[in-house]
Amino acid sequence: MNHDAYDDNYIRAILTGVKSIAMVGASPVNVRPSYFAFKYLAQRGYDMIPVNPGHVGKSLLGKPFVASLSDIGRPIDMIDIFRNSSYIMPVVDEALKLSPLPKVIWMQLGARDDAAAEKAEAAGIKVVMNRCPKIEYGRLSSEISWMGVNSRTLSSKRAPIPTQGMRLSLNRTSVGGGETAASDRAAKNKSELP
Repeated sequence: MNHDAYDDNYIRAILTGVKSIAMVGASPVNVRPSYFAFKYLAQRGYDMIPVNPGHVGKSLLGKPFVASLSDIGRPIDMIDIFRNSSYIMPVVDEALKLSPLPKVIWMQLGARDDAAAEKAEAAGIKVVMNRCPKIEYGRLSSEISWMGVNSRTLSSKRAPIPTQGMRLSLNRTSVGGGETAASDRAAKNKSELP
């Protein structure tokens, strides 16, 4: 699979097909990006599971932290890796030991490991790299357009103003595909820094 650009239908199918998401690297600190993504996805109806060994004994929005994926003790549809690229392979290795296997491994913005992706895909797991499910959900549902962002999503009807707990439809037509050139450039520029 080409992990440089994802078709909107691929992303849409993932976001509509998963129900439970284990976020590896979730943080209870309310100014961290993982906190915002966790909260946003939980408010959209996903069953969120925070995974971070440094925060066991605490909870995030009422969900108790677990130390590892194997501590969850139930099937997981998607693993959202909110860690640096150097930590991805160990997470994928742990995911491949789960039974049943997760349907999706998602690596957050700036995170990419082609070898880990290849290993997961060989086991039949869908992979997304260098994308944020919060951003993709907002873009595909047109929710992000309420914040003045061009989502490249066309519809004859404007999306309703989102309210807490409201889940907007992801079945809106997009133009220009799911490329996010700006995030790709930012990730590339970040990796080229001394």
